[in-house]
Amino acid sequence: MNKKRIIAALILSAVLFYNYYLEQKTDTDSKKKEVNQVEKKQGFNTFNFLPSSTTQQIIKHNHFTLSYSEKHEQAEWVAYSLHKNDIVYTNFKRPFFIEDPKVMTKSADWRNYKRSGYDRGHLCPAADRKLSKEAFEETFYTSNISPQKHEFNSGIWNKLEQKVRYWTKKYDHLYVVTGGILTDNNLNSIGKEKVTVPKYFYKVLLDYTQPEVKAIAFLLPHEESNKPLYDFVISVDELEQKTGIDFFKELPDEIENELESSTNYKNWSFR
Repeated sequence: MNKKRIIAALILSAVLFYNYYLEQKTDTDSKKKEVNQVEKKQGFNTFNFLPSSTTQQIIKHNHFTLSYSEKHEQAEWVAYSLHKNDIVYTNFKRPFFIEDPKVMTKSADWRNYKRSGYDRGHLCPAADRKLSKEAFEETFYTSNISPQKHEFNSGIWNKLEQKVRYWTKKYDHLYVVTGGILTDNNLNSIGKEKVTVPKYFYKVLLDYTQPEVKAIAFLLPHEESNKPLYDFVISVDELEQKTGIDFFKELPDEIENELESSTNYKNWSFR
């Protein structure tokens, strides 16, 4: 009798576990389907949102793409799509920074930053890539970092990164491009490999959600600031002049011209 009860209990446990597995798989598949539907609806599978590259060394990773500048030992831009489902709060252990295996000229060694007085500032934030451990760890390639003053990195820059995640949850899906201004003359550098220290950092956001298509660009001086974020809004056209980069070059001309000439931020919530 006891043997029959044990067998019955085992069978029941197996059935319950299988049902739980099916529920989890269905939930995961549903989320993936939702993301795909959003992308198709918004045109993310139709247009190439990558900016132009002045270095001709474009590196495509699984969770972001970058244009690497060997001269400055960092990316001139890092670009990625950010969906509301990417904004999760998993607590992955921070890995060590390592050289990017895909950069043919080799990305800067992390030791350039040691005792330099600068943070290893992420361009694609690790917090934007917590949906999987693989995505999270990719952000620790040295091709994805730039020297940043601590008070800037943990202050106004962090505030902007948090606002991007807020807008992503609000608007469902954003396309993000980030980098430092590397075209200035007489920039300082750190380490044996002379990693350039930008005087300004920028971030460009595209919300391609119909019917309200909008874009916004920020240019922040590399210094501590208590100013509101909207004080740093500039047009994409002006940013293109400063960087030599053509953002959203594959968008239809009528949409590109309208978006890139505007400095209107009133359709973005700054609460």
